[in-house]
Amino acid sequence: MAISPLMPVYPRCEVAPVRGEGAYLFDADGKKWLDFASGIAVNLLGHGHPHLTKAIQQQAATLMHTSNLYGSPQQLSVAERLIALTFADTLFFTNSGAEAVECAIKTARAYHYAGGNPEKFRLITFSNAFHGRTLATISATDQEKLRKGFEPLPDWFKVLPYNDLEAVKAALDPSIGGFLLEPVQGEGGIRPATPEFLNGLRALADAHDLMLVLDEVQTGVGRTGTLFAHEQYGVTPDIMAIAKGIGGGFPVGACLATEKAARGMVIGTHGSTYGGNPLAMAAINAVLDIVAEPEFLAQTRQTSERLRAALQQMIPNHDLFQEVRGLGLLLGVKLNGDSRAFVAHARSSHGLLTVAAGDNVVRILPPLNIGEAHIRECVDKLSAAAASFQPAEAV
Repeated sequence: MAISPLMPVYPRCEVAPVRGEGAYLFDADGKKWLDFASGIAVNLLGHGHPHLTKAIQQQAATLMHTSNLYGSPQQLSVAERLIALTFADTLFFTNSGAEAVECAIKTARAYHYAGGNPEKFRLITFSNAFHGRTLATISATDQEKLRKGFEPLPDWFKVLPYNDLEAVKAALDPSIGGFLLEPVQGEGGIRPATPEFLNGLRALADAHDLMLVLDEVQTGVGRTGTLFAHEQYGVTPDIMAIAKGIGGGFPVGACLATEKAARGMVIGTHGSTYGGNPLAMAAINAVLDIVAEPEFLAQTRQTSERLRAALQQMIPNHDLFQEVRGLGLLLGVKLNGDSRAFVAHARSSHGLLTVAAGDNVVRILPPLNIGEAHIRECVDKLSAAAASFQPAEAV
């Protein structure tokens, strides 16, 4: 057979973990990696966290799945908890970030349809965004690597430059129903929205009865030092997609909305077979038990400051590095070179797992509960990798 058993859509690397412990991954031979990728911002409590593991084990032995045709005490309890922690009045549970964004898009469109304005079907999105891999979410970006081979795509989005409020103002027309963006672009290069930009979008949404939709799939659940990144901007969205860290490694997401924004989401407009299953709810509860505590978030901010300072102190020692970007523990190091090649080198030669991003940025996404020793180890490995890196190395 010429094709691999796994559809060859990933260029899988040599790392093949079979076990995780805290901030480390191990393969079958015992080789060890410092995991500052965290499954791309998913394993926010590291690997094998006892509270999270116990909650999932206990729920698996009790009830894993029923159906959304039935009542769900587990969903209701977690929904009430998330609503109490956020701007939202209601939410829908999904299995992934892409599904959460899909639901957010539908919620925004249903809002205008229910209000008698079906012509307001299009959302303004932003260059280099990443919102998922479904047909709708790849339509919401201008990244050719995501769109190639799948066009023609739905004409539901107008893609504009990120952080360009004047371009947004000029693009408003009767088809625009709202804005969809990441408060910090992750895959696009760890690019935070400016306060003026995000606050300006909120003001435009209020002035024109538009929906401000935030994709906090990567930025949410403590990753940036607050429970959600928009809190640092003093901006409240109408709709928000979350996933990744909210399950601590278990696949789960959610679309949160205000009562007003969700007015079109009535019986029959959306659904999911697995969304909100009891196992996923147990995972969310366990994560929130830890991450939603003010003391934990304060510790995350302190850890971020120490990691950022250590990275900035390292930069002058290597011509390869330019700057540190990001918020909280969603950090990026901009390179004078190919970030994908460097990520591969640091992984294979120095046992450090990071993630490449656009604009030749290396994403640094450690578990939120790392300590000083992990920070020193990360910076030492980055420094050693920079010293031995040959720019012509293959990824």
